[in-house]
Amino acid sequence: MTADLSPALLEQWYPALLSSELHDKPVSTMLFGKQIVLFRTSKGVHAFKDLCIHRGVPLSLGRVENDELVCAYHGWRYNGCGDCVKIPSLPVERAIPDKAKASTYSCIERFGLIWICIGSPKDSVPAFFPYLNEELKVVLMGPYELAAAGPRIVENFLDVSHLMFVHEGLLGDSRFPEIRDYRVNEEVGLLRTDEIVVFQPDADGRGTSMNSHYVYEVYGPFTAALIKRNPDNDEMFHLFLMVLPMTEQKSRAFMLKARNYDKEAPDDAFIAFQDTLIEQDRVMVENQKPELLPLDLQMELHLKCDRMSIAYRQSLKDWGVTFGTA
Repeated sequence: MTADLSPALLEQWYPALLSSELHDKPVSTMLFGKQIVLFRTSKGVHAFKDLCIHRGVPLSLGRVENDELVCAYHGWRYNGCGDCVKIPSLPVERAIPDKAKASTYSCIERFGLIWICIGSPKDSVPAFFPYLNEELKVVLMGPYELAAAGPRIVENFLDVSHLMFVHEGLLGDSRFPEIRDYRVNEEVGLLRTDEIVVFQPDADGRGTSMNSHYVYEVYGPFTAALIKRNPDNDEMFHLFLMVLPMTEQKSRAFMLKARNYDKEAPDDAFIAFQDTLIEQDRVMVENQKPELLPLDLQMELHLKCDRMSIAYRQSLKDWGVTFGTA
């Protein structure tokens, strides 16, 4: 499977798990159809291929003991670097075979999430992290399990013209559906729209109507952001979407919201608002046909308001992304 993935996918960081989901036992997750085991030691978090090289049993069935991952089948013990350091059935005078290693992946823990990269990371942290500065209140939302292809989820997030219908009364009003023309600007490693004006009856769950100014950004195949600004004051937030593409038609989505207002307010209302939006989007992305995102622009009809979607699809093609696309 890894050999079929483009470098643009292999070099990215993906949110695999909430930090709160990983305690003293190993946990299995999936990325691009590959089973991965995550575990925690006194030195931090670790990610291995979820397979013991001895007899093919998932390492996630084992346990963590003395900072070592212990296979449940024959007790083989692996340190945090993937080296097998003990084989109980091997006489003590015999050396552990050099091949006795687990396949390891890069793994970090930031902002309440555990991130993995199955290739050589392009950056030491996910590309959008510089926007999460100390002046903003950062709220983690999700995870959201969706029976949909990762690119479909990202494109739905970037689709400004669905707000007035799927999220009517919250993010839009069907009496004001018009989207004025905008451009998509391409920079090094980034797609960004011009500001798009959208009337919103309840812009972020606080019951306030306004003309919000939107800017959409794409940082990679499965990471995007919405920057929403209130032109009447200095209020703004970044809403980051990060998708873990588990299989071609099953994904786990996480979101981070970084706001510069109501910093002392409880986060529950903001989280509940986003939960509602995701459930409304679920109906669409889990029922779209074809299930995989078409990269051939002739397969569907596009309007000028779809320019960000068009640019995203073109970037996926340029990046050589075939996972989750048609």
